[in-house]
Amino acid sequence: MTVLIVGTLGLDTIETPFGLKKDILGGSAVHAAMAASFYSQAAIVGVVGADFPTEHLALLKERGIDVSGIEVGKGETFRWSGYYEYDMNQAHTRDTRLNVYNTFDPKVPDKLKKAEYVFLANLDPQLQLKVIKQLDSPKLIAMDTMDFWINNKREALREVIKQVDFLLLNDGEARQFMETPNIPLAAARLRQLGAKSVIIKKGEHGALLFDQGGRHFSAPSYPQEMLRDPTGAGDSFAGGFIGYLARTQDVSSANIRRAIVVGSVMASFNVEDFSLDRMKRLTPQEIGRRFDEFRGFAEFGALNIKL
Repeated sequence: MTVLIVGTLGLDTIETPFGLKKDILGGSAVHAAMAASFYSQAAIVGVVGADFPTEHLALLKERGIDVSGIEVGKGETFRWSGYYEYDMNQAHTRDTRLNVYNTFDPKVPDKLKKAEYVFLANLDPQLQLKVIKQLDSPKLIAMDTMDFWINNKREALREVIKQVDFLLLNDGEARQFMETPNIPLAAARLRQLGAKSVIIKKGEHGALLFDQGGRHFSAPSYPQEMLRDPTGAGDSFAGGFIGYLARTQDVSSANIRRAIVVGSVMASFNVEDFSLDRMKRLTPQEIGRRFDEFRGFAEFGALNIKL
């Protein structure tokens, strides 16, 4: 089952307390597709410049990721530069250059228009809307966004939210968009906009699901001892989440909760090294062991006293 992922491909310059890396492979679509590829066939729609290293495309192909929807535009590849201090939940942007994404007009290849599972990674909501209009009849659409689009493309963002099954965003973005410090209230308001379910990503503190039945699920976090670069963790979460749902073809409440834990597992590996370096070494056996660890974190028995 193919997961269609639309988002950015870029070259990042990242500084953390554990090092400085220049012009490394990044982008929302890249991290999401890499995580999804462990569970399903992944395909990317995006654009790069002529300066995008060919070895990066080769890496994606080696993972079985369909790159036929990646265009080579006139100009330079998208670039982001940022740094993290010891609070690794907070990225500090030094520079963002949209470059080829300034004129990007996404075109979904005919063979991918029938994709049943779609992830609209962080991107201009007007471009996300253009993609939705090109799809035939997807079973499930998930989307991500960020504070920049909340501030500058609020109405377009509202239109996208009306058409998706899952809205993913972090806790700060949810509070900002719905203008409340209360996360459950923010999630309820987001669902009123049209999203069937809302997933709030809380970085090292796990993730929260608010679904269409008004139910709530809290996924545990992983006690991360090896933390080098959190860039792309949210996209890895989303890729693991939708890749697992596509693989299982099961969108029951129980399996959605399981998929959220799968997403958390993938994010926990992504942060252990810069760019995709940890994901390139990742094995299915490691994924299975960590998933079992996650299960143990949230397992407890009933009260053994009478109240």
